[in-house]
Amino acid sequence: MRYIHDGRTLDRAATAERLAAYQRHWDEHGFGLYAVEIKATGELAGFTGLAVPTFLPEIMPAVEIGWRLGRAYWGRGVATEAAQAVVAHARAELGLRRLVSIHVVGNEASARVMVKLGMSLERETVQPDTGRQVRVYAIDL
Repeated sequence: MRYIHDGRTLDRAATAERLAAYQRHWDEHGFGLYAVEIKATGELAGFTGLAVPTFLPEIMPAVEIGWRLGRAYWGRGVATEAAQAVVAHARAELGLRRLVSIHVVGNEASARVMVKLGMSLERETVQPDTGRQVRVYAIDL
């Protein structure tokens, strides 16, 4: 969690609110986060999906692709495979023309996924709510 929001894990109440916010996002935009399941075992590995990155106003309007996996699934290609499916869905089913992804400097594994998706570095900036250095990657679909 060190690269997510302020790095803290969520308690049960905050988790419930976050889940409700994810549902509101789906209701408002018609897209959102998808569960990532390991086919062979049915295990929930995390999520990948699409969001509107209002936390970084300077790049708006935009749609962000992102992912978050449990540690046991890191380094296995799961994020890349899941994100590739979301990119294809964004292009073919949602008709999106462009996606961005926000790389918190230091999270090099996430940046590698962005590059594997064909994204290119667009800009470096600071995330206003956390003060963290971030890099914005983008891809035209």
